[in-house]
Amino acid sequence: MHRLRPQRPNDRAAVAERVNLHRLIHVKLLVVAVGHRMPAWVDAGFDEYAKRMPREAPLRLVEVKPEPRGEATPVERLTEAEGKRIRSALPAGCFKVVLDERGRNCTTRELSQRIESWQMDGRHVAFVIGGADGLAPALAREADWLWSLSPLTLPHGLVRVVVAEQLYRAWSITKNHPYHRE
Repeated sequence: MHRLRPQRPNDRAAVAERVNLHRLIHVKLLVVAVGHRMPAWVDAGFDEYAKRMPREAPLRLVEVKPEPRGEATPVERLTEAEGKRIRSALPAGCFKVVLDERGRNCTTRELSQRIESWQMDGRHVAFVIGGADGLAPALAREADWLWSLSPLTLPHGLVRVVVAEQLYRAWSITKNHPYHRE
């Protein structure tokens, strides 16, 4: 990015306004998912859509190590431990979208409107995907939005790919890109 240099002292306000506008139209999208060592098709699918995202809306994946499962370990303790790891992976002040089958459904067009809103908000947006036993209830309560892709229970690797594809599709709608057709 090149720096804007004011030609005259009176131009400083105009330059500051352009720089602030530049910051406003950027949004960093982050998928924070419990689990690692996904099948190759999951990594390839996520990476395909992440690389299609524009510079003003980059998409990145952060994998959170799952808590080791033991026969005697209560599920609540597992999800709480994973919840702590998720929280530490979230950028400060980000907009938290928690994926949950009990959340709110939305159309891709509605998602595109949310992306536009997030761009103007200027905060990072984190999409949280829980582990095999779900998410800690406290983490779901802290969400800014509970989003349901489907009332079906989906494999978590597939959810990563679907979220990435839907973010790309929603972004393409905001730019009138031909990827999305109605």
